[in-house]
Amino acid sequence: MPGGRLTHQDRERIAEGLAEGLSYTEIAARIDRPLSTVTREVSRNGGPDGYQADHAQQATQDRARRSRPGRQASLDTSPAQTHAPGTVQELEERFTAVMISTGLPRMTARVLATLYLTDSGSLSAAELVERLKVSPASVSKAIGQLEEQELIRRERDPRRRRERYVIDADAWFRGWMASARQNAALADFAHTGADTLGTTSPAGARLNDIGDFFQHVGQAMLQAAQQWQQDRTARRTAEGLPLP
Repeated sequence: MPGGRLTHQDRERIAEGLAEGLSYTEIAARIDRPLSTVTREVSRNGGPDGYQADHAQQATQDRARRSRPGRQASLDTSPAQTHAPGTVQELEERFTAVMISTGLPRMTARVLATLYLTDSGSLSAAELVERLKVSPASVSKAIGQLEEQELIRRERDPRRRRERYVIDADAWFRGWMASARQNAALADFAHTGADTLGTTSPAGARLNDIGDFFQHVGQAMLQAAQQWQQDRTARRTAEGLPLP
């Protein structure tokens, strides 16, 4: 019955739909449930790649037991909590605005924000089109720009024969390293140009200064990235966490 609690059979049909590569909209229609119900169900139980009907059913029963009257609210420590749609939407808008201020085109910033604020950190092109309500061409262009900057990577989903776009903890590290390489390329060009024009000429001196600047910045970026990696490795080792 639409609007009621999902049954184990509903969850099995959701898992089947995901395996078939159906969109959330198609799955919702198949089980006669609201789209928001399906989206919330999948995101709180492993995402589209990790969703399993049996585990989702057990997790729901566990949450129900923890939230029974008479139990302390602090006992409900389930990590898969439902985020208020308005809260996520506000975060996406703010994240998008910040990314636009750094120079990203609006659609590229929207795709990046959506991937970051999705629990699974992974969406297909069709899912991005559905969530953002834009054309496939717009998503494709944004994906290309993010891949060029190494802020996302793509993975092949063998179960559904489609590609998924993934963002992970190392996304900004890869983007940072790409920027460092760009700075190094600019430094090389500027120094070569200075040698060609002569460093004593006004234009040559200007290019030489530019080359020195980008060389300095590029080296500082590389040193900062290496220090971050060392610090993260030491912290995760101390905490007994697996290394990425």
